[in-house]
Amino acid sequence: MPSGKLPTGSLRGLSLSGAVPLDPTPPAPPPGAAPGAPATGTAVIDVTEADFTTEVIERSKTVPVVLDFWASWCGPCRQLSPVLERLAAAANGAWVLAKIDVDANPRLAQAAAVQGIPAVKAVVDGQLVHEFTGALPEQQVRAWLDEVLAVAGGAAAPVADPAADAAYAAAEQAVRRGDLDGAAAAYRQVLDRDPADDGARLALARVELLARAQTHDERSVRRALAADPTDLDAALAAADLDVLQDQVEAAFDRLVTLVRSTAGSERERVRAHLLGLFTALDPADPRLAAGRRALANALF
Repeated sequence: MPSGKLPTGSLRGLSLSGAVPLDPTPPAPPPGAAPGAPATGTAVIDVTEADFTTEVIERSKTVPVVLDFWASWCGPCRQLSPVLERLAAAANGAWVLAKIDVDANPRLAQAAAVQGIPAVKAVVDGQLVHEFTGALPEQQVRAWLDEVLAVAGGAAAPVADPAADAAYAAAEQAVRRGDLDGAAAAYRQVLDRDPADDGARLALARVELLARAQTHDERSVRRALAADPTDLDAALAAADLDVLQDQVEAAFDRLVTLVRSTAGSERERVRAHLLGLFTALDPADPRLAAGRRALANALF
């Protein structure tokens, strides 16, 4: 992760069109296919970068498209996806479910600012209008879908939040002038107003990591760790520095090893620090998935 690289906006009103390089001449739908109907003849489709423009952007101009960002290793995804698929099949074409494997399509996940999976996002007329993260109960998913259909039926555009936009602008200005505490405070304002703003959550995690790393003297940290690999303070500081230097695997391996070799409050301290580093990493980065699996194996 390049040091200091932060997201510059929220999902609110984000247009996905052109967000990632896509096939400029996507395949045409089968002859006789109705506009807005899934090309496969079902309400559930698998989408990749190659057909994203056709299957999501263009289709969303005639029918809402619900994006399901998932991965084969994700347990909550296996709980939520069947619910979405069943509801899509029962909707009689009122909306389309587009499933996106984040491991196979990391740039799509990045373009949509996916922070965790399962992530579900609704697209209407090429715009992200509604979203949630996590495996919600079916009743809550139904209520969420009702809101999406209400937006689509009313031809409503995503509503900008001037206060959140101002907070984002303040955060970006603070980062530019090196005021990381000010940037963190501004991102917290965004999250206070909208706890579901994944872009602000990622930005806050990265700002906090940068601020923390400024307190580490790298030479002293490396010397202390070489003298005593079990020195928790040195190990946690070294992990911060490694992540900022894009040595993510080294950081994760070091902390996972400590999770295996510690217990009680020390183990919890290492685990919590590692989870914090996870939140500062691009959710589409395959090293994040590997790190989560390694931590789970160490814990259980």
